[in-house]
Amino acid sequence: MEIKFSRHAKRRAKLYGISESIMVNILTNMNLHQGEHEIIKHVPGFKYPLKIVVSVEENLITVITNYPLKKGRTK
Repeated sequence: MEIKFSRHAKRRAKLYGISESIMVNILTNMNLHQGEHEIIKHVPGFKYPLKIVVSVEENLITVITNYPLKKGRTK
């Protein structure tokens, strides 16, 4: 599947120091179906879990946004 990053997602990643390779690794290891998904993953090197919001269409995954969650907001 092709993974595309929205302009907003690229800006958030740069702001919070999240590399695209981290997001690609998370997304390639998941079995995503059509529609929008919110993914929350604990990633080594980050104080808080990362939240990644994606939209899946055919063979394209579009990362809409990504950011570290604040403490105590894991759902």
